[in-house]
Amino acid sequence: MRTIRDHSLISVTTAAFMALAATILPVHAQTAADAALNMANMLDGAGGGVSSGDLLAALENAADAGQPMAMWQLGTMYENGEGVARDPAKAFGYFAQIANQHADAAPKGVEADIVARSFVKVGDYYKQGVPDAGIPADAQRSHALLLHAATYFGDADAQYRVGLLYMQEEEMGVNPLQSARWFSLAARKGHCPAQAQLGQLLFNGVEGIEAQPVEGLMWLTIAHQRCAATADAAWVDEMLNNALVGATPQDQAEASALAQSIAPQFAGF
Repeated sequence: MRTIRDHSLISVTTAAFMALAATILPVHAQTAADAALNMANMLDGAGGGVSSGDLLAALENAADAGQPMAMWQLGTMYENGEGVARDPAKAFGYFAQIANQHADAAPKGVEADIVARSFVKVGDYYKQGVPDAGIPADAQRSHALLLHAATYFGDADAQYRVGLLYMQEEEMGVNPLQSARWFSLAARKGHCPAQAQLGQLLFNGVEGIEAQPVEGLMWLTIAHQRCAATADAAWVDEMLNNALVGATPQDQAEASALAQSIAPQFAGF
């Protein structure tokens, strides 16, 4: 069923829409750009702008044709109330459709990132529940969806989130060793919050992990560099500063040298 559309004009040229669509998927294969081109073709001849209704119709047609990129964009629009009325139930429906239809997509394929992120989104919705969609809160299903994104797709953000779950008794149960393992997987893909969490665990040491101040400080330093100017910068810097207070000058020097030489390997994809 089509939704009621807002016909106010928005300035979206075909070229601009291509750029917008291309950002939805990380460009690690030429086919990502091809998918953006397919979306732009639907708006070919729109001139200097298209109505939000026409844009919504183009996205809905693409979603009906099974394009995950269009489903993702629609889900994001309804989740945030961008160009449409905010509707968590519809947002959940689009993200769930991606996850259901593409759960076995090739882990390294062009659609892998968007499918993995959809699993994370659906997991978040199950954690809180979606009353308007008749979806009750279900922590176990939320965990299962997150683990699928983290294991099958190897998604760094999902791996980081699993690491956090192992730091909370009410989630997966406190298990610092499991946290460190998951943080390590994400950290080596350039995920800076995971780098910071791994660094703190290694620097302080916990049950099952002997303190490794140099390696811990190295990861905290890398996280500080990569998280700069992001929403995570403040707490990452606090972790680093607390570690520096307890580190010897020799440990600081060794960690800084390691971070400088190793950081490029963990810059992300």
